[in-house]
Amino acid sequence: MIQTEAIVLHGFDYRETSRIVRLATRDAGVVSVIARGAKRPKSRFGLGLDLFTSGVAQLSINPSRDLHTLTSFDATRARPALASSLQRFGAAAALSELCIRFASEDALGPLHDTLAHGLDALVSVDEPSVPSQALAAAWRLVGELGFAPSLDACALCHRPIEAEETVPFAHRAGGAVCRSCELMAHAPRSLPPDARRTLMQWAGDTEAASTAVLDEPSIRAHQRLLREFLEEHLGDGRPLRAWVAWEALGR
Repeated sequence: MIQTEAIVLHGFDYRETSRIVRLATRDAGVVSVIARGAKRPKSRFGLGLDLFTSGVAQLSINPSRDLHTLTSFDATRARPALASSLQRFGAAAALSELCIRFASEDALGPLHDTLAHGLDALVSVDEPSVPSQALAAAWRLVGELGFAPSLDACALCHRPIEAEETVPFAHRAGGAVCRSCELMAHAPRSLPPDARRTLMQWAGDTEAASTAVLDEPSIRAHQRLLREFLEEHLGDGRPLRAWVAWEALGR
């Protein structure tokens, strides 16, 4: 039995009275749990298992199974504002999908904290800043998963890249590459200096970049770049449905 901070990522009904919930926790990584009796009118879980809610979870861990038991969940921060617009909800769902698909029970505290910070920011920023904030949070989650792209040096030969260079971005190589390595890297994207600076600021947790308002073509380009990077390094062939749906909102 462990007690840990947790965030509700996803949930669905199971049989008549229970729910199966996916949680991002500080001490057990991303886990699936069954909340027995959660659908009963007087359930001890109450509204605590609403989507994107933070709380303190008590888990009964079964080492031999992928499904554990949630014995209690005391909500500490609900985020109903994330349902106030399709843009906020779509962005939050995309971040949750990233954790569900690519994190594991080995992904501990930093991933949980980065997600919590990202969701809180989606609540607090104004509507036009939501896409930039979500992209910043997503790149930080990618960093916590151990796949941060190379941006200030060539991903292949490690030559430093000048600040004002427009460089190819090669997903398979792991980031920006110099012109000498371009043919070898099969780079599908060109990364202008301002876009690369924004990526570096997002990955470095620079608040000014997180809340910057980018124009729609820039947002779409950044969304596509990140999705392609995820599919190259972490994907298993299945589409990122929540991410694709969030991208479609901008179109």
